[in-house]
Amino acid sequence: MSQLSLLVLAAGLGSRYGGIKQMDPVGPDGEFVIDYSVYDAWRAGFRKVVFIIREELEAPLKEHFAANLAGRMDMEFVCQRLTDLPDGLQCPATRQKPWGTGHAIWCARDVLHGQFACINADDFYGAESFRVLAEFLQSGAAQRGDFALVAYQLAKTLSDFGTVSRGICRVEGGKMQDVVERTSIRRNAAGQVEFEENGQKFSLTGEEPTSLNLWGFSETLFPHLDRLFKEFLKTNLQEPKKEFFIPTVVDTLVKGGIVQVHALPTPERWFGMTYPEDRQLVVENIAKLTAQGLYPARLWERQRG
Repeated sequence: MSQLSLLVLAAGLGSRYGGIKQMDPVGPDGEFVIDYSVYDAWRAGFRKVVFIIREELEAPLKEHFAANLAGRMDMEFVCQRLTDLPDGLQCPATRQKPWGTGHAIWCARDVLHGQFACINADDFYGAESFRVLAEFLQSGAAQRGDFALVAYQLAKTLSDFGTVSRGICRVEGGKMQDVVERTSIRRNAAGQVEFEENGQKFSLTGEEPTSLNLWGFSETLFPHLDRLFKEFLKTNLQEPKKEFFIPTVVDTLVKGGIVQVHALPTPERWFGMTYPEDRQLVVENIAKLTAQGLYPARLWERQRG
C-alpha cells in the first residue's frame, strides 16, 4: 500500500489576520495550529508532509519541524511562486496576489505520488477528520481514483469575529454533487446563519455540508489540474486579483462526470486563525483539548524515546 502524504497549504498572506498566522504560537508549548494538524495526520497514518510556502517561511518552518518530525514523517518544502506557470507563460508585472489554492496544489505536482490529503495551514480540523480521511485514502474507492471531501456542519465552522468564506456542498447518497464558494457567511444578531451576495442577504440553515479544504486526492488529480489551470489563465492571466480555487476545480470535475467525490461527515468543530480576535479562542480551545488528554502538553516530546 502506498505511503499517505499530507499537503499543507501554508503560503497565504493572512491579510485579514494581519500577521504570519501559520507561525503564531497557540499551544501550551508554543505549538502552531499547523502542528496539531500534522500531529493528527501522523497519528492517522500519514508518513510524508509537503508544505507549500512563501520563500521567507521555508527556513523557520524547516527549523521548527525538522526535529519534531525526524523518524516520524518525511518532509518537503515547495515554494508557491507567481512565476511558476505552465507553457512558458509570463506572470504580469501587476500580479502580486497568489494564484489561489488550485495553483498551490499544482506547484506540488513533482513531489506528490499516490494518495494525499490537502489542508489549510491555519485551520484546526480535529483528529477524527484525519482518521476518516486516512481510512478512505486506503480504501478501494481511492485506489480506483475517487476523491473525498471531509464535510463539516456549517454551523460548526463560523467565526465569532467576522464573516468567513466556505464551500457549501450538495450531497446525495454520500457523494458530493456540487460545491459553491459562499463569501461573507456569518451569524446575524438573531443567531441565524446567512451570507451576503451582491448586496443581498440569504438565509442558511447551518446544517449544510461544508468544505474547509480538507480534501483527499490521488496523483490522478494533476493532469486535470494542469488542463483547468491553463484554461483559467487563457481568460484571467491579466486579471491581478482572480484566483484559481481548488473547490472550483473539483466542482468542474464532478459536474463533468470525470470523478466521484465521497463526502465524509465529521463531528469535529472547526476553529482557526481568520481574524486577530480568533487567536485567544484558539488558545483556549487547544488548552481545553489538552486538559481533556486529547493532546499532550508538549505535543511532540511525549512520543520520543
